Amino acid sequence: MSATTPNSWELLESSSQAAFHRKVTVLSAAGTFLDGYDLAVIAVALPVLKKEWHLAASVEAPLAASAVIGMLIGALVVGRLTDKLGRKAMYLIDLLGFVVFAVLTAAAQDVWQLMVFRFLLGLALGADYPISSTLLAEYAPAARRGAMMCRMGAAWFAGSAAAYLVGAALTPLGGLGWRLMLLLGAVFALVVIWLRRSVPESPRWLRSRGRGADAAEVLTYLEGDHAGTVAAAPVLSKAGGGPDVRPWRILFSRPVLRWTVFCCGFWAVYTMAYYGITIYTPTILATLTTTAWQASVGSAAVGLIGLVGSGIGILLVDRVGRRPLIIAAFAGLTLSLLVLAVIGSAGLVVVAVLLAVAVMCANGGPGILDFLYPTELLPTEVRATGTGLATGVSRIGGILGIVLFPGLVSAWGLSHAMWLFVACGVVGTAICVMMAPETKGKTLEELNDSLLPGYPPIGVSPDRG
Repeated sequence: MSATTPNSWELLESSSQAAFHRKVTVLSAAGTFLDGYDLAVIAVALPVLKKEWHLAASVEAPLAASAVIGMLIGALVVGRLTDKLGRKAMYLIDLLGFVVFAVLTAAAQDVWQLMVFRFLLGLALGADYPISSTLLAEYAPAARRGAMMCRMGAAWFAGSAAAYLVGAALTPLGGLGWRLMLLLGAVFALVVIWLRRSVPESPRWLRSRGRGADAAEVLTYLEGDHAGTVAAAPVLSKAGGGPDVRPWRILFSRPVLRWTVFCCGFWAVYTMAYYGITIYTPTILATLTTTAWQASVGSAAVGLIGLVGSGIGILLVDRVGRRPLIIAAFAGLTLSLLVLAVIGSAGLVVVAVLLAVAVMCANGGPGILDFLYPTELLPTEVRATGTGLATGVSRIGGILGIVLFPGLVSAWGLSHAMWLFVACGVVGTAICVMMAPETKGKTLEELNDSLLPGYPPIGVSPDRG
């Protein structure tokens, strides 16, 4: 493709599509809101479950990690299916899993049932990452793509904060309360399914599959005759799932390999620190107070302050750029955790404030750019597959954080255990300093041309339009 925006995509860049862009942003962000809610709600329910079911310490970490393990598998499998079958089909089907498995988790009769249903729910949660982010990126205009994509990340944190607020309200209900917390995820998902039905297939994906006429129909649906150029434009032969395309080979061949490594690397260390902290925030704060309600309120405050961080990131991402934002955020995360590791357990308020600052920095950088960078750096043919891979690798980091942290706290104490997350921050900062590119203000086609010289690899059809 040429370095300039093809006539085919002028409509998508046009301000006349602002209302449609807002619609797709909201509906894609609704999925990540549900991701955040469904993942964080177990953190709020865990202290209540420990009392009601007398959970052994050995069961606590596997229960917390079960959904994240499911996410790893769901992201890897469905990311590839999204490149092969289309964005729109998976955009709707995936949310059915949210509904069914959220209902089952709320009805679980013992910890093993809950663990299995949380794992199945995780399959759907992980699947939504590559689906929603890829569809939104392929509709977003270059000038506002950063803010639009980062709103998806902010919605995750809004969902997480909502889980803590709902938890604070329902915790006094005991056993009924945690079931209602889990059931609310299904209610939210039903609403989103209904609203998503009107979003059309991505014309960029259609064109990558050699379906220029179908892409023209989508753009005609958006704004009448403005779409005619797509049908006559060169289309991609056998790309995006044709017999000559091997997505894993593309992702691990130069020049795409550099961006595959970068996206997987920063996302994994960020998630290791973030999940390890946020999943256990109520548990950590519960050791510093006498009531579960105070721990829930403190956790809600951490989540809300974190949400402020994502708002700051949204304001800055298309102004200062992606690279300085992610480097500064990782550095702030590292510094706040370093202070906590050095001073130790200094009381409820101090620990909550330091955790809140850490989460605020994380949310304002890697926590919102993890949706943006993979979709900008990877080519259309493998965009969802690569985003799914990065999501899956990040879940490995999350699982390690969730599983390792309780044992480290038990063996070393809270302050010493925090050094694990300080190390994550240091590694994340180093990765971004060495590898993070600046991508603001360019179309996806311009980014492909500037960041992927020599693409596609040998054995893949070079006719990319």
